[in-house]
Amino acid sequence: MEEKRAVAIITARGGSKRIPHKNIRDFCGKPIIEYSIEAAKKSGAFDTVMVSTDDEEIAAIAKRAGAKIPFLRSEKTAGDYATTAEVLLEVLEQYEKAGETFAYGCCIYPTAPFVTAEKLSRAMRELAEQGRDCVMPVAAFSFPPLRGMTLADGTLHYKWEQYAPCRSQDLEELYHDCGQFYAFRVDHLRKTGKLVGENTGGIVVSELEMQDIDNETDWKLAEMKYRLLSEEEEQGT
Repeated sequence: MEEKRAVAIITARGGSKRIPHKNIRDFCGKPIIEYSIEAAKKSGAFDTVMVSTDDEEIAAIAKRAGAKIPFLRSEKTAGDYATTAEVLLEVLEQYEKAGETFAYGCCIYPTAPFVTAEKLSRAMRELAEQGRDCVMPVAAFSFPPLRGMTLADGTLHYKWEQYAPCRSQDLEELYHDCGQFYAFRVDHLRKTGKLVGENTGGIVVSELEMQDIDNETDWKLAEMKYRLLSEEEEQGT
């Protein structure tokens, strides 16, 4: 029986415009990419933990943290408009050329300090044991999006008027992507060119365990959340 191997692919291109050197900027004491690398290695779920980058400085820091950089990203997939799927497929193709194949993969973002070894292990187990095509962390919206409003010329309108009189607790709970990682079956990605499809499983996390980091305010909020979580863990709460 052929061994089903797994690869963790941390996608970290250079050239971040909104937050310069975002992928290697210091986050609570160390380059933020190190959190993703350490969680992947600690999980024990992967035969290989690699970083896909076009940046020599990112590559050097990733290597020191224990990740592999078998090749640099191509100019095509280092551009602003390259999709995550294109980056992952390029990595898998390069490995195949070197004689390595994988049944499972996990795309981990380099700015995801809330990713843990436990979450990655759980996602990879569900991928295999439940026959999922993809498993990803999600969080519930803090306010029901069905009661959302639009603002045009200073005037507010309910986007969906039919939900305006409903109590929040009576509305269907909706979830959103945490932007941390996607565990996936390689054959499904190759066949569809997509990570998320009809057979995707979700791991629900709290708002305290996630934060989009697109600007300086986001960065500060993420550090505050991380420190709070760290304090709670130290206190055993």
